[in-house]
Amino acid sequence: MTNLTDLTLAQARDRLAKGEFTAVELTQAHVDAMAAHRGLNAFITETPELALEAAKVSDLRRQAGQGGAMEGLPIGIKDLFCTKGVLTTAASHILDGFKPEYESTVTAKLKQAGAVALGKLNLDEFAMGSANITSHYGPVENPWKRTSDPSVKLVPGGSSGGSAAAVAARLCLGATGTDTGGSIRQPAAFCGIVGIKPTYGRCSRWGIVAFASSLDQAGPMARTVRDCAVMLGVMAGHDAKDSTSAPMAVPDFERALTGDIRGLKVGIPKEYRPDGLSDEVAKVWERGIEWLKAAGATPVEISLPHTKYALPTYYIIAPAECSSNLARYDGLRYGLRVPGKTLDDMYRKTRAAGFGSEVRRRILIGTYALSAGYYDAYYAKAQKVRRRIADDFTEAFKTVDVILTPTAPTPAFGQTENSDDPVTMWLNDVFTIPTSMAGLPGLSLPAGLSSDGLPLGLQLIGRPFDEETLFRVAGVMESAAGFTAKPEGC
Repeated sequence: MTNLTDLTLAQARDRLAKGEFTAVELTQAHVDAMAAHRGLNAFITETPELALEAAKVSDLRRQAGQGGAMEGLPIGIKDLFCTKGVLTTAASHILDGFKPEYESTVTAKLKQAGAVALGKLNLDEFAMGSANITSHYGPVENPWKRTSDPSVKLVPGGSSGGSAAAVAARLCLGATGTDTGGSIRQPAAFCGIVGIKPTYGRCSRWGIVAFASSLDQAGPMARTVRDCAVMLGVMAGHDAKDSTSAPMAVPDFERALTGDIRGLKVGIPKEYRPDGLSDEVAKVWERGIEWLKAAGATPVEISLPHTKYALPTYYIIAPAECSSNLARYDGLRYGLRVPGKTLDDMYRKTRAAGFGSEVRRRILIGTYALSAGYYDAYYAKAQKVRRRIADDFTEAFKTVDVILTPTAPTPAFGQTENSDDPVTMWLNDVFTIPTSMAGLPGLSLPAGLSSDGLPLGLQLIGRPFDEETLFRVAGVMESAAGFTAKPEGC
């Protein structure tokens, strides 16, 4: 029998339907892979017993002809999604012992479709980070290695680094992620997988631990474009419990993979060549343009003039929303509580002990930006610039169908590189943040390897709620790239 962990999600789905193996066998193969690769620290909480029980039930449903769209397929859940009765930490000490009494809408949809949850995946604390090194449970290691120095432990990107590493290492067929400023797309690029941040509102945020409410969006991470299309079709949909959820029908995203992009116009933004852009990333971008031309699409140079303001604007708006959202963690209702002499003393001690340095940094920045005397100077002005960034995309999409950019300016870097400079770390999201600020869908796919054997990703950006075109173009690029490399030993 083929190594079951080498199958893509769509291949496993089709072969399960043919009866070539059972959901229990498929799940056991991934449980074994999880155990063999615990050194990556991709999971915070493993739930093998629950997974195998769910797989047994899935096999019974399939025998009764009742299989769902993801029946029996083992996946990982980013530990930002609330899961009923299963530890949910957001990778923070302050949520020690928290087991929700409810299920997030996205994970509920996946389970209803038959997906088997293997456990909760590691992330940057409260999704704040670009390298998955801020987790209370320790950093996640990228399964890829530099050919020049395999001893260096590389970051998987963040915040969905556990999800990206687990998918790349064949520990699960797919995983949920969340993207606030690039937290699905950048890890996907660093780990050589596909990840899509859907349009803001496409997936419900209900039951997802909030970072920045006007930016957070759930999305799938998997090894192929088709796999992500399958997952998003299950995850998406209107949810009355989420006031930001869009009341729109969910298309058949998998059907959008027609292989035909003739006549489409692809925008190439001239502002996406900043200092620090790796020459290898720039060359992969040029190759991507040539692939699209060969497939019948037309590249068009466009301008997104407010791109240079996106990063500073994000780091005012996102911390401001984080400082508001994280005010609820006070030691009274759930999670960590550090005793104090007074109520205020308990608040201070609990939050000081419970939050890591990056979270505290962003809370302080956000509180400052929202404080009396500074609100208009910082937060209100940032919201106006955000509108200009969105207007740039609106203008560009009058003449093009999609936009092609790099996903990240460099390949994955070492766990100890850049860690002492938060601004340098934040620059990893320079290409992904504008898309998030505008609420647009963005997809990253692997497009090649660096000279050091590390994955390089390209990003496609689409019109609001036009994920179908993104998938169509991404499918063509995936075929042209022919990316079949995988981490050694996985």
